Amino acid sequence: MNSFLEILVQIFSQPAILVALIALIGLLLQKKSGADVMKGTVKTFVGFLVLSAGAAVVVGALDPFGTMFSEVFGVQGVVPNNEAIVGPVLQEYGTVAALIFFFGMIINVIFARLTRFKYIYLSGHVALYQSAMIAVILMVAGFSSWQAVLWGSIAEAVITTVSPAVVQPFMRKVTGNDTVALGHTGGFGIALSGLVASVTGGDPEKSTEKLKVPKSLGFVRDSTVVVALSMGLIFVIVALVAGPSYVQTEISDGQNYLLWAVMSAGQFAAGVFIILAGVRVILAEIVPAFKGISEKLVPNAKPALDVPITFTFAPNAVMVGFFSSLVAGILGMAVMGVAGSAVIIPGIVAHFMTGGASGVIGNAVGGRRGAVLGSFANGLVITIVPLLLLPVLGEIGTANSTFGDSDYGVIGLFLGWLGMGGGQALIIVGIVVATLALFGASLLAGRRAKRLERRAAAEQESSEVAG
Repeated sequence: MNSFLEILVQIFSQPAILVALIALIGLLLQKKSGADVMKGTVKTFVGFLVLSAGAAVVVGALDPFGTMFSEVFGVQGVVPNNEAIVGPVLQEYGTVAALIFFFGMIINVIFARLTRFKYIYLSGHVALYQSAMIAVILMVAGFSSWQAVLWGSIAEAVITTVSPAVVQPFMRKVTGNDTVALGHTGGFGIALSGLVASVTGGDPEKSTEKLKVPKSLGFVRDSTVVVALSMGLIFVIVALVAGPSYVQTEISDGQNYLLWAVMSAGQFAAGVFIILAGVRVILAEIVPAFKGISEKLVPNAKPALDVPITFTFAPNAVMVGFFSSLVAGILGMAVMGVAGSAVIIPGIVAHFMTGGASGVIGNAVGGRRGAVLGSFANGLVITIVPLLLLPVLGEIGTANSTFGDSDYGVIGLFLGWLGMGGGQALIIVGIVVATLALFGASLLAGRRAKRLERRAAAEQESSEVAG
């Protein structure tokens, strides 16, 4: 049984396999030809592997930069790195986390079928990390294993259903349609960026993608060139401050420190280029394939995909968002140092991924100003959330790393503070209330949609009569 469960978890925690299976099911439900089914399934699978390869290249460039960054600023503290914290969590609570993850995905599909929130969460890796955090919190609160699986699965399904829903109004502005959603544990922070952009008076017409530059600098219109040059400048500056001795001894394995900085910046730009290529393939295949799911299993279902899915829509905004989010993280780190609390060192990968998506969302809603201010708000959130999470994670919270994205804070602090305030009973009540609220919100959304439909019909009838 355990080996079978382990195989299932390995399958469903791999986004490439998960999305390929979804594409396969969708194409089969549409009764496509064998050739079309094979083509769509394989291209979706390969597209996600391309995206993952690009992400790995980006992470490979950013990880040593993060180490050098800590050395330059002279701080040692807690690093919000999901991959680092999940390792010890799965060692201690692996079975419970795996079951929460597996049943949480099933309940997410049920919620999508029964409510108006038709989002099927396909970012299996971050869903697994989130399930691991929920397992820790519930076990620390004293739940037995089966109780943690039962209530944790429901909690996981609620957050994976709600998170894409709160981002979707802004995603529609980015994509121009309602066919794809964002499924990532940074969803609430990215939605906050859209909200901030909408209230700060930015003009969507003044887009980061329309920056006016002299003809002599026309090369900066190419997003790959912009990424390479901007990151090259940052890498070189930080390497200069760190000094050749430190970089060549601790980071570059003897390679000249400036050469290493230039090559790492180029590696980062190459990774972004690969990500964008993978996203284009995925969008071209998964959206048509998902039509079968919509028609047969979950009417009007939308795939909720990882943050790089936004990057192709505004590549310049990705870099603006990254830098702005990172600045917020550095300021937050400085405040924590002065205040004498635990210091959250900016997670470079988290600021790039969620900050970049926040920049795209903010740009679509409020132009350049929205991109800067929206992603800055996201940066503050993913700096404060890891600090607040530490007390609710038990012994895991004393480690040198923690969970870093905004959704971990939403569900983690919700469950953790309930546990600290009233124990298991209050956590159960909270999960039940959250589930009922989900269905209540769906009911209200349905009524609002019907009112809008009746109003539109009445207006059309009035115009026909007037004509």
